[in-house]
Amino acid sequence: MKKQFLNSLCAGLLAAGLVACGGGDSAAPVMTVGANGAATIDVATLNTAVASYPLAALSPTEAASLAFMREEEQLAHDVYAVSTTLWPQPIFANITVSEATHSAAIKVLLDRYQQPDPLAGLPNGTFKSPAFQALYDSYVAASRVSLIEALTVGVEIEELDIRDITAQKAGIDNADILMVYDNLLSASRSHLAAFMKVLTQQGGTYVPKYITQAEFDAIVNR
Repeated sequence: MKKQFLNSLCAGLLAAGLVACGGGDSAAPVMTVGANGAATIDVATLNTAVASYPLAALSPTEAASLAFMREEEQLAHDVYAVSTTLWPQPIFANITVSEATHSAAIKVLLDRYQQPDPLAGLPNGTFKSPAFQALYDSYVAASRVSLIEALTVGVEIEELDIRDITAQKAGIDNADILMVYDNLLSASRSHLAAFMKVLTQQGGTYVPKYITQAEFDAIVNR
């Protein structure tokens, strides 16, 4: 019951101020959102925050989730990095930098739990999971077509992240993992809104694929 209360309190603090709730009485901010919508995690601060939690046992579901999220966060980074070389819109470079910190945040958890890194030894654009490799190849191909398509890919990736992080949280009990996932979820919402704003400015439109229209509208109209 106490753990459930602390998790609930932490979730409320995250929603209000993007803080990390650890084992002590203090809360340290781990993420900042710039005026451009790019949400960046301070990995050094995150390391300190994560270390404040008691180290709990890691279930097989949680281990699989960390590996999955490591690849998904890297997917976003690698696709946007390609778009940065193709199109002059600053949103790609700005969010590429942020996504590097998101992937690094999952690596912090993998190291804490002494789990293998599925990206170890792999260059950017290369993934252990065939499903992520197929997504990367498809997204990059689409991003090369036009600026509108590249921005549309950005919206879709962030929408996919929102769906997947929400689904992954359902199998997580460890509070440190939930804290990181909550920050990543907030970051994906910020990035989705940022990409959608630029897409609309460029004359593009988008119909949600992975979340409801109501949830999508609440994110982009906040």
